Amino acid sequence: MGAALAAIVLAAGPAAAAPSAAAPSAAAPVCRIDDERLIEISGLVADGSGYVVVNDGADDADGRRIFFLNRRCAVARAVAFPSRPRDTEDLARGPDGTLWVGDVGDNGGSRETVALWRLKPGAGAPRLYRMSYPDGAHDAEALVVSGDGTPMVVTKDPMTAGIYVPEGNLRAGKTTPMRKAGEFAIPVTGTSNPFGLPGRLVITGGATSADGRRVVLRTYADAFEFDVSGGDVVRAITEGEPRVIALPDEPQGEAIAYSGDGTALLTVSEGSDPEMIRYPIPGRTAAPSPPASLAPASSPPVPQPVAAAGGTTVPWGALVLGAAFAAAAGFLGIVVARRRRSR
Repeated sequence: MGAALAAIVLAAGPAAAAPSAAAPSAAAPVCRIDDERLIEISGLVADGSGYVVVNDGADDADGRRIFFLNRRCAVARAVAFPSRPRDTEDLARGPDGTLWVGDVGDNGGSRETVALWRLKPGAGAPRLYRMSYPDGAHDAEALVVSGDGTPMVVTKDPMTAGIYVPEGNLRAGKTTPMRKAGEFAIPVTGTSNPFGLPGRLVITGGATSADGRRVVLRTYADAFEFDVSGGDVVRAITEGEPRVIALPDEPQGEAIAYSGDGTALLTVSEGSDPEMIRYPIPGRTAAPSPPASLAPASSPPVPQPVAAAGGTTVPWGALVLGAAFAAAAGFLGIVVARRRRSR
């Protein structure tokens, strides 16, 4: 995988220039998730009563649930899947409160179909819907919804993520074909993250605000937020200019969500006893900080957002000299992390 990405970097030419980052705001811990079943969190949604999370393809049956957390990040209840998911990666909520779980991970690029699980408000179990890509298998870790509640998959293809939407209504027991609705050329930043350059080149999560007016995509390093007009999320991502919010040095940042009031981004990394972090969105009225009692007294330092390198194109002539090594090393780290989780 590292060699393949190195080849992409060498052949791709100039990358999209990163838009100027907004002035950084102080990140703050919200709460720590200390449930032993939740060590691979990859999907997150927030609402007025707490949070909802899913794990990344958990091998432990107890971890294959949709978990509802209270405001202190303690598990209030968990909803089981009626059959084993393949590789759940993200979580999104529609305008009507429906929860969608994106069972769309495909590290080996071998799945003939991917799936969505729909949990309607008040339902006791989610329902499975299968989908297929029009152009072969893709790995994906991001799920967002349009203004009319249509779920959309955003792939983890390096440098340029594909946006795929179902053609027609989803039907249980059938496979719904998807169409490629657009692409997102990922702006290159200089934000620090554990995977170096490759960590800035892949989309690992997404979210739509509760009012449908904004959508955000993230990498292991940054969040890219877009304004949405008329519920057209595809147009927002493909034609809009994103605001860049740096998410520096998160251990393995994949899950992202809007806070209930839409004034901040919330993130959680994979790992034991992960901490939820709140990043106020510059220029928006900030909600009051969580009570100190929600955060553990011995919380480690929270990574502070810094202005992502923006406004100019990264000098690719210089990057090429080290890109093969950086890409190989960075993606080797990602592969090793996933293999450790699968043991």
